[in-house]
Amino acid sequence: MSATAARILAIEDDPVLASHLHEHLGRRGFDVTLQHDGEEGLALACAESFDLVLLDILLPGRNGLDALAELRRKRGVPVILMSALGAEQDRIAGFSQGADDYLPKPFAMAELEVRIAAILRRVAYERRQQEPASAQALRFDERRCDVCHEDRWAQLTSTEYRLLETFAGHAGEVLSKAFLYQQVLHRPFSAHDRALDMHVSHIRRKLQAIGYQAGRLETAWGKGYLFQVDED
Repeated sequence: MSATAARILAIEDDPVLASHLHEHLGRRGFDVTLQHDGEEGLALACAESFDLVLLDILLPGRNGLDALAELRRKRGVPVILMSALGAEQDRIAGFSQGADDYLPKPFAMAELEVRIAAILRRVAYERRQQEPASAQALRFDERRCDVCHEDRWAQLTSTEYRLLETFAGHAGEVLSKAFLYQQVLHRPFSAHDRALDMHVSHIRRKLQAIGYQAGRLETAWGKGYLFQVDED
């Protein structure tokens, strides 16, 4: 994954799970810091810059929901809540306090990785959108699920839009077909499944139709696809 340098703060009082998080995510290339107390974890989250916080709800020192509410007044860092409290009202409480995701315990590390990747990808994309755009840039409209170039809309389908959004968020990086099937098409990858290739072909045709030439959706043979953007 591209976020190998991402800093993650895990605030978890269960020593076994905390150790597992540190070891597993560390092997995936993340820089993981552990805290076992809600008050101390909140202080660290406010004092230092992290790319993401994993926050348990039932913590000594300070409840995770209270810590999240305080953190939201000071920092915009993404937060994934982790809790054995999986009831609907607990999830609603978490999201209402500003959580970006909610992962009920017990959970598989593979699922945690997917959710972390999704959030970091979204943050990277939002930062790209905040950068000054050149006259050749595509304008992404989340509500319309479409892109615009020089006042011309591509008329993408929702799946095509999500694919292009993912490619743009990883510009210059080869994305494997397995990754794209899992993250965007939400189904297992099969070598005989041509759905992804069809969507990519449609995206290329529609971008060409609106005159977009500053970027190209290229095939990395035997690997996947990448979105290559020309430098001004």
